Amino acid sequence: MIANREGGVASRLSERPAAPGARRPSFTSDSLDTACQKTAEWLLDRQHDDGYWVGELEGDTILESEYILLLTFLGQETDPACGALARYIVDQQLECGGWAIHPGGAVDVSASVKAYFVLKILGYDPESPLMARARRAILAAGGAPACNSFTRFYLALLGQIPYDECPYVPPELVLIPPRWRFSLSAMSAWTRTIVVPLTIMAYHKPVRRLPAEQGIGELFPTGRSTPARRTKQLVSWTNCFLAVDRLLKLYDRLAPASWRAPALAAAERWMLEHCEGTDGLGAIFPPMIYSIVAFRCMGLELDSPRIAWALRELEALRIEEGDRIRVQPCLSPVWDTAITAIALADAGLPDDHPAWGRAIDWLLEKEIRKPGDWSVCGPRVEPTGWHFQFHNPFYPDIDDSAMVLLALARSPLSRTPAVQAAIQRGVSWLLAMQNRDGGWAAYDVDIDNQVLTKLPFADHNAMLDPSCADITARVLELFGTLGYAIDHPAVVKGLEYLFATQEPEGCWYGRWGVNYVYGTWQVLQGLRAIGYPMDHPAIERAVGWLESVQQPSGGWGETCLSYEDPALKGTGERTASQTAWAVLGLVSAGRHESAAARRGVEFLVSTQTEAGDWDEAEFTGTGFPRVFYLRYHMYRVYFPLMALARYREATPGQEGRAGADAAQGIAAESVSREA
Repeated sequence: MIANREGGVASRLSERPAAPGARRPSFTSDSLDTACQKTAEWLLDRQHDDGYWVGELEGDTILESEYILLLTFLGQETDPACGALARYIVDQQLECGGWAIHPGGAVDVSASVKAYFVLKILGYDPESPLMARARRAILAAGGAPACNSFTRFYLALLGQIPYDECPYVPPELVLIPPRWRFSLSAMSAWTRTIVVPLTIMAYHKPVRRLPAEQGIGELFPTGRSTPARRTKQLVSWTNCFLAVDRLLKLYDRLAPASWRAPALAAAERWMLEHCEGTDGLGAIFPPMIYSIVAFRCMGLELDSPRIAWALRELEALRIEEGDRIRVQPCLSPVWDTAITAIALADAGLPDDHPAWGRAIDWLLEKEIRKPGDWSVCGPRVEPTGWHFQFHNPFYPDIDDSAMVLLALARSPLSRTPAVQAAIQRGVSWLLAMQNRDGGWAAYDVDIDNQVLTKLPFADHNAMLDPSCADITARVLELFGTLGYAIDHPAVVKGLEYLFATQEPEGCWYGRWGVNYVYGTWQVLQGLRAIGYPMDHPAIERAVGWLESVQQPSGGWGETCLSYEDPALKGTGERTASQTAWAVLGLVSAGRHESAAARRGVEFLVSTQTEAGDWDEAEFTGTGFPRVFYLRYHMYRVYFPLMALARYREATPGQEGRAGADAAQGIAAESVSREA
């Protein structure tokens, strides 16, 4: 039950670094071997027949709430799934009455308004203690007027506010030439897939009117649906865009339909094209929801093939346990498979183990060989890359592609012609995708026009896709693994970017994992792979920071709140995944014999479950900082295995015997299982 999460921040921050001279931990090489073997067996047992691994990807209750809101718009709120989704939402309520977006977080007003709304739609008594507490928490956080833009679209969809109270997203946006700095192509990949169906929705303004008793007027304390959002400056981009928003709404009311038909047709065509061959538009939850609303605006019936397909893809994200249903934001098989393969290579999985062939064949099948959105304004290079999900051909991403290429390079099949060809294509693509600042982003090149973050619908904090240290370091790690020299022009630019973004304390910001522990580990690992001198003062500062935030237990942890308050860097509930990242960083920096590394390993060995995994309830993955966080259920398994195995390899006197013994144990266990 997550009701206890709200008050946990203080206790998490109370565990401070161990004082100098703390006792030297002890563990045997046999216990380290056993830990590696148990985790490797845990992973091998969970490989799918097709060769991939995939763990649950957990988000917050906005997923379940928005699913119910969609079904309500479609007139399906009596579907039994809605009741099961609602029961899960109730389970996540904080003691104060609201809902948070990560364990230990404060009340999030948008998540809480949506949760309250769906519970009221489904007949929960507004005067019950549950609903009364929720209402008080929401009003204390500013009420429904404080919700973000995307929540307001849901409120308009179900008649709680007029569409005039939402930012206007015109279909004409799709017609702006791609090279212009305000075009659809200037926005992040995930924003594009959300914005285009929203343009269709904004044009048609669909509404399902609910009975008065299902409304949430009580969450609007002043009667206003949106707060004033102008800045105090007379002239600012925010004020400019708000003025443009008013003009667009006037244009929307007055312009003849014939003027607007080409733009609307272009938006519909874009959306239909980007649904082809995917797990849903963008293969992520928000655009999948909006695409169904857009299909209805286009006149498609509920039983039409397109809507039926879109609903099936949404259902594929559901996880049913007893009388509850929770929803994943997407599926992560390519990411999980690549990291698992690397961890098993670290653990000494024999070259002739059948898991290798299945995994590598599956990864090779997932290579994208056609142009995607990245190529509209991107480099002229042979299309390739890997996406995150099962099917998302328009959006290969740099992080997944680098991780897959690392897995291919580390596998015993690395010298086969098919793998060599895939690596060559992938490296050429990654070299071409480097940003002008020397770093690498997630999906595109140079999506960094900061002015776009002032758009009225940009409050999801993910309008852009700029360079980040963690992805840049992973690409450098790949280049180093493949033998690229430290003076290669792309490497030089990447190193310049990394050292320009190092924090004063010595750590690095982690864009896609929580947070500075994640970024610092990945940078140290990338620098080591590319051959950077690990006695450099910048490395010393990074190591010193990692050691300074180690907790007395030997573990590391960092709260998602560090994205909002940098003073919380490196503080939080200790976790297996973040401890593994810290140990990996120390090992990469050549500090494997340090007391901090040994204590981190002891923490992992001593907290491993009998099954071979680790318990971890915290969210250590990042979707959109300050807006959406993730719990990758396999992070608590393959990253600790990677850390333990690499520590064992680096520790003098253990590599030969321990590694050989572990590999023999994995092989013997696997043979019996295969038989």
